[in-house]
Amino acid sequence: MDFEQECGVGVTVTPEQIEEAVEATINRHRSQLLMERYHFNLGLLMGEARAVLKWADGKMIKHEVDMQVLHLLGPKVEADLQKKPKVAKARLEETDQKPAKDVENGDPAGLTLSLMEQLRGEALKFHKPGENYKTPGYVTTPHTMDLLKQHLEITGGQVRTRFPPEPNGILHIGHAKAINFNFGYAKANSGICFLRFDDTNPEKEEAKFFTAIYDMVTWLGYTPHKVTYASDYFDQLYAWAVELIHRGQAYVCHQRGEELKGHNSLPSPWRDRPVEESLLLFEAMRKGKFAEGEATLRMKLVMEDGKMDPVAYRVKYTAHHRTGDKWCIYPTYDYTHCLCDSIEHITHSLCTKEFQSRRSSYFWLCNALDVYCPVQWEYGRLNLHYAVVSKRKILQLVAAGAVRDWDDPRLFTLTALRRRGFPPEAINSFCARVGVTVAQTTMEPHLLEACVRDMLNDTAPRAMAVLEPLQVVITNFPAAKHLDIQVPNFPADETKGFHQVPFASIVFIEKMDFKEEPEPGYKRLAWGQPVGLRHTGYVIELQHVVKGPTGCVESLEVTCTRADAGEKPKAFIHWVSQPLKCEIRLYERLFQHKNPEDPAEVPGGFLCDLNPESLRVVEAALVDCSVALAKPFDKLQFERVGYFSVDPDSCQGQLVFNRTVTLKEDPGKL
Repeated sequence: MDFEQECGVGVTVTPEQIEEAVEATINRHRSQLLMERYHFNLGLLMGEARAVLKWADGKMIKHEVDMQVLHLLGPKVEADLQKKPKVAKARLEETDQKPAKDVENGDPAGLTLSLMEQLRGEALKFHKPGENYKTPGYVTTPHTMDLLKQHLEITGGQVRTRFPPEPNGILHIGHAKAINFNFGYAKANSGICFLRFDDTNPEKEEAKFFTAIYDMVTWLGYTPHKVTYASDYFDQLYAWAVELIHRGQAYVCHQRGEELKGHNSLPSPWRDRPVEESLLLFEAMRKGKFAEGEATLRMKLVMEDGKMDPVAYRVKYTAHHRTGDKWCIYPTYDYTHCLCDSIEHITHSLCTKEFQSRRSSYFWLCNALDVYCPVQWEYGRLNLHYAVVSKRKILQLVAAGAVRDWDDPRLFTLTALRRRGFPPEAINSFCARVGVTVAQTTMEPHLLEACVRDMLNDTAPRAMAVLEPLQVVITNFPAAKHLDIQVPNFPADETKGFHQVPFASIVFIEKMDFKEEPEPGYKRLAWGQPVGLRHTGYVIELQHVVKGPTGCVESLEVTCTRADAGEKPKAFIHWVSQPLKCEIRLYERLFQHKNPEDPAEVPGGFLCDLNPESLRVVEAALVDCSVALAKPFDKLQFERVGYFSVDPDSCQGQLVFNRTVTLKEDPGKL
């Protein structure tokens, strides 16, 4: 008998045990796996799992390791196919120790080490505060060093950045990179970051956008040092505009807007008008003596892209949400941006690449007024395939009925991603993986989804839900009433607690988990093929199929036995008993092509590229009663189904769940 035990005779290893052992092994090596990705020695994972489950099938362990590693890392990218670089041991030890330091410092956004490393000043080759003049292309004047000295006296050498959105739309995934870069760079260098609303265009600004932008910044885990507005500085900006005219560097022009468009516009015939005349006309603009479009204030410079004399002020008879009717002239981005940076003593003005053509006007304007001049640095935008993010096009989608609103979970606005159930930490992790690049980056959505799975695998408690229910009656149920089953919230770590679900003589399983005539390789319930019910310790075996008048299966009758009383089943399936009815919304990609805005790929335009299967609503799904008290945005893993989030449409007695992502990446999406 001892000999048989030593040889593993009679030892049963269930698929659940293999899954839990592999998950525990991967968790022990998670940080190194995330760092080395597919260069990590996967044999180590198999060996450790095999040591725990001595008699498990080696092929099943290998398959589970492969699946869970894919789940954690996502599909291989180009870097994973390259040879592993040689790294000094001391360097690895240093890297292993740094994440703990970031956690100790209370990193609210859950940023990974890689992003923190990228955002150190040395790594980016950025200038140190007060050493702006060392930056290539930085323009100095005889006043520069004195202004930098005054700047250092005010800031104490502190890094200062800002995130300056226009409050005319909802933030999207590209803004998440900008938020992470601006706030993250300040954090990585013990600095501060302002949230500054560029509210210089009152026609397009709405109060809801201010609130939504602030909410999304804090949702991503950041707290602005101060919330400011360009309109805070309208008086100073106007005074500087007057000074610019005095210095002969600006003039009032009467060319119409259509004449100013493009890079080859005709020179203004008013460019050399007397300073006194421009001063009087600019004052007349401020007093409302010109109609919209009749006069502008223009600066005397030529930008990198060849655009000549950009506009500094224009007439707009629109009340401002903060200043009311005080102003009928408003400054432009080209005029406002650098001067607000100067007022706030920003050290690093981080902009996306399209603003590179405005760098000359940035330096020129600060120097023309002899004020502190920050340094503008550009980085590449982040875009996603299968997505549109522009305000105008999202409004078209809403008008066409293709999506419900800005927060429709099929969009890639941040409010939409939150509603779908994407954790902010996963979005930050995705931005870290993308990295700080100068070139524009267009990523596949499945790489973002991989970060979401990685986060939810550790944070989303498990529950059971059945989307297409099939009633199963257990004819020999072992108790007179229901049994209370203790289900671990996280099967791989039972220290995180349990929840209780009822197990009665009537249960519901997925229709797809039963087949009268199974194909080869089918492992779930069929004639002569019993299955285990997860967490119950029971196996059910088919006895009778009940069909309706049309021949469709209406219910099953089965018998149950203890799982340890006989041969182990080939599979364990999820189930619910005495469940709650709920609505489940299953989302897929909104567009069918990678680049829906590309006429070469979609000649008819993005509205012709909508995926008719982008939303499927399951109105009569069943979920176990442990989720009865779930609140909007709570996140769960429905075992064997996917990750889900409670939608704000939920009300008492009627929960609505959005599918966040599937459990595993769909190979068809790669």
